Amino acid sequence: MADRFALVTGGGSGVGRAAAVALAADGWAVALLGRRREMLEETAGLCGGARTLLLPADVADPASVEGAFATLKAEFGRLDLLFNNAGTNVPGTPFEELTAEQWLKVVAVNLNGMFLCGHAAFRMMKDQAPQGGRIINNGSISAHAPRPGSAPYTATKHAVTGLTKSMNLDGRRFDIAVGQIDIGNAQTAMAERMARGVPQADWSIKAEPLMDVAHVGTAVAQMAAWPLATNVLTMTIMATKMPFVGRG
Repeated sequence: MADRFALVTGGGSGVGRAAAVALAADGWAVALLGRRREMLEETAGLCGGARTLLLPADVADPASVEGAFATLKAEFGRLDLLFNNAGTNVPGTPFEELTAEQWLKVVAVNLNGMFLCGHAAFRMMKDQAPQGGRIINNGSISAHAPRPGSAPYTATKHAVTGLTKSMNLDGRRFDIAVGQIDIGNAQTAMAERMARGVPQADWSIKAEPLMDVAHVGTAVAQMAAWPLATNVLTMTIMATKMPFVGRG
């Protein structure tokens, strides 16, 4: 396809920024959705002159998401790829000390936001001609195994895995390929604390290795490059020596 149109949520920083830059380098036009316009502008400036579209919006707000997709449809006309990436967390907190506010904040973005953006993209891909597209949901190593004190994040990321599989089944009729990338210890602002030391399964504190977030962007672009007849259902990309495989 001569023109390929992508949307990256959480596009103002971290994994979203890395994915947007990699997609732009691979020839995609990229829409960037996030809460802070100035951060989206910074990402657009890193996209090497590729066509970009800024969509300041809050993924947890249905009306905000609806407005962003209306603008996207008006400007791009179609959507070939959604990297459903926006996410948040709260500081590591023992389960018994969590507040309802903390729980609801994480669920609103990581699960409700994932649904709202995925749902809007799915409907757009179903209705466009030619029909179809690809959706890549951002899971996490936490979609497989938790860290201590991470109940809201872990619960939402486990839920994303179920959402991915359900969307995948429902999308097959419309050539909508849905997959998930599970990322471990990419070097972003959210992960900086890992280099300083984070709780392990026994609550001891240890520093953990990180990997270059640009490698995650490359992985997303690789998943996006396959024809719709081929799908990467799950990809795990992680710092090689992080504690995950086996018992550490």
